[in-house]
Formats: sequence, structure tokens, C-alpha cells
Amino acid sequence: MMSTINSTTELLLKLKCRLSPALTMFITGWLYLALAGCATWQAPAAFDDSALRARAVSQTVKGVELSAAVLSRDDSQSIFGVDVNGTGVQPLWLEVKNNTGQVIWLLRSGTDPDLFSPLEVAWPFHASFASETNASLDRHFSSMSFQNPIAPGAAQSGMIFANPHDQIRLLSVDILGQGEIYPFTLFLEVPDDQPDESGGISLEEVAQLIEAVTDDYQDVNEFRARLEQLPCCATSADGSEAGDPLNVILIGEFTDIVTAFVRRGFRRDLRELDNAQWLFGRPPDIVARKAGQAGVPANWVRLWLAPLRFQGQSVFLVQAGRRQGWRLAEVEEKDMVLNPYVDEVRNLLIQDMVYSSGLQKIAFISGVGATGPGESRGSLGGARYQTDGLRAVLFFITRPLSLSDIEILDWHPALKLREIEAIKEIENVGD
Repeated sequence: MMSTINSTTELLLKLKCRLSPALTMFITGWLYLALAGCATWQAPAAFDDSALRARAVSQTVKGVELSAAVLSRDDSQSIFGVDVNGTGVQPLWLEVKNNTGQVIWLLRSGTDPDLFSPLEVAWPFHASFASETNASLDRHFSSMSFQNPIAPGAAQSGMIFANPHDQIRLLSVDILGQGEIYPFTLFLEVPDDQPDESGGISLEEVAQLIEAVTDDYQDVNEFRARLEQLPCCATSADGSEAGDPLNVILIGEFTDIVTAFVRRGFRRDLRELDNAQWLFGRPPDIVARKAGQAGVPANWVRLWLAPLRFQGQSVFLVQAGRRQGWRLAEVEEKDMVLNPYVDEVRNLLIQDMVYSSGLQKIAFISGVGATGPGESRGSLGGARYQTDGLRAVLFFITRPLSLSDIEILDWHPALKLREIEAIKEIENVGD
């Protein structure tokens, strides 16, 4: 580096007679800053992972043990020599202990479909005119990343680079062996995170709500009848106005439900307009959104834990919706209005969950109340919507399931009626 600076200085001295003093001073200062100032990164010394291990969360599945922790900004600085967290990346430390008799592989994309590669994370810290330093930076990030495979009886640790989750990180990890898959779901504390000021509750508080539910239905017919009696819609905080329709019910272990949504790209995203919808005397327990590609309006789900269980499983009453408009329209949050075709969003959510590998059963029940032809029903913020009045009931279990494993219950003949209509249309065309 010094030889490059010296050579540049000699060249400037030769050109001094051709350049003005001010221009010579400017070029000299800029080059010194570019060449000397950008090459300050040094590979950190071997780091002590005891702090990470102390707060790591561990789980064992069929002889495979996974431990994981989210890095703080200080951790990132110590391990990488730069503030990775400040770039919008959330580094995760993982350790896998393979106590099985076969080689296993960690599937990164199951953790976050939009994971960052090590070289992608290193790139923002590259400096101009510092190829040797940049190459060293790249090598360091690559060496610190998690490496596959994990041999029998071995332990492997390293980093993966994910998109940020606030407060608590739900970590979904799939590890693959020969004819065997080891699914993990961990809840990790996010260091350095500020308290949520949007009014939402933490995942720990959701877990406390779940523990407090004691009304557990064992008979499926009694349970189905109880679901149909649940409120049709949310309301305003004071109960004076009807809110959006509650068109989906989720049943299963909380970790299995949340994992399915995370795997399909939903992220916690509570906004002011969500807190206007109330049920069971409170705003939504969890709100998640799935961002659309190329500016497509995001689909949202607002979840409330219902005061009942089914055979020990949690039950969530859900609003599935999206804002009105199209992808090229700029809409302020205060102007967002519910898309009137709520059944379409409900049906899209069903299809999304089919691909989550965690959906076990699908059913439909009444309970929302159908609108007649040409009619619509009002909601908060001046929104109006149309609906067939049905709720989708989705049962979840621990992944993985294939599409052919999903069972469709005959609680309501919604799908059969659609099939009959399709057949009639074909027959009418033939006539």
C-alpha cells in the first residue's frame, strides 16, 4: 500500500508544473484518503464464543443437537471486525452436534429464503484501491460461515446471515440426512433490540396467554359447533363499530403455526391501523405481513388467541386481508382501505400454507355471514367487503408433510359445491 502511495506522490510531483496548486492539493488529499483510509480493516484474532454459548438456545431431535444465538453488534465487531448488524443483516451463530451414524447437512434456505451469502455481507465493507484487504475480508467472512456437511460424531459451528427479526427471532432449521429430516424451531433473544413501542405483545406474552387457556374440547363435533359461534368480525376498541371479518382459524402448536408462516415469507409487522381492530377485549396478539414482489400490496394476518383449545392444541382466530389498490399505486398508511374481496385473500392464504410443509388438514365452516349478490358489508375506516361467509380452518403439525398428506375435511361442502358448479358450466357449454 505504501509503495502505491509513494508512486502516486512521485507522479504528482512530475505533473506539478502542469497542475494548479489547489488542484494538486485536492488530488493528493483525495488519494491519501482513498488509499490509506480504506485499508484499515484487520482480521480479528480468534474470538471467544463463551458469551454466545451462554445465551444460546439448544434443542435435540433424534440424536442431532442444534444450538443457536443471535449476534449483538459487539459480537459482530469482535468476530468480523466490522458492524454487520448495521447493514440490515442479522448474523446467527449455529452449532450442530451429530450424534447419529450418518452424514447430515444443514439446509440454509429453510431458515430464511432470502439469506445473505458471506461474500454478499462482506461486500459493503470493501474499500477502493484495496484489493488485498478486500480479498482478506472475503476470506474471513467465508471462513466464519457455517460449513456442510457434518460427519457422524462431529460438531460443526459457524455463522449464517439472515434478515432481521425484532425482539425475538423464530429460527426454523431443517437438517437433512439419508432418508431422514431433523426439524428444529427455536426462539432466540435479539440483543441490542429496543422495546416494541407499537403496542404489540412479545412472543413470551403470547405463550403466557396460551398457558392460561383451560377450555379444551375433545369431541370434534362439539368443537366444530363452538367454532361457528365465535364472533364474525372484530370491532372498534369501544365495540361500537364492526371491524374486518374473521375468516380463518388456525389450530396447532404455536411453534408449528408460526414456523409455517415464517417459511412462507410472513414477518411480524404491526402498524397503527392494525391496533384499531379489537377482539376479546384487546388488539391483535400477532400481526404478520408477506411483502409482495414488485410492489404488490402485502397480505396481512391478524391473529387473536381464542379462549379454547382442541385436544390440547391452540386455536387462533384470524383476519386475512390486504389493502385495496394495485402495485403501481403509492398509498399512505393512513389511506389504506381493506380490499373488498376478502375471500380471495383467504383462499390465497390457504394455498400459501399448503406449501409450508406444516399444513395437515383443511376444513370450512360458517360463521362470518354471507353477503348477498351485489351487497357489501361495512368495516372500520369506511371499508366495505363481500364474502361467501365461510371460514377456513387450518390444522398444523410439525413439518415436513408433502402435498399429498393434506386431508380435506367435509365439515362444509364448500369445495364440493364448487366442483358441482364447474361440472354444470362444462355441461352447459356442451349444450
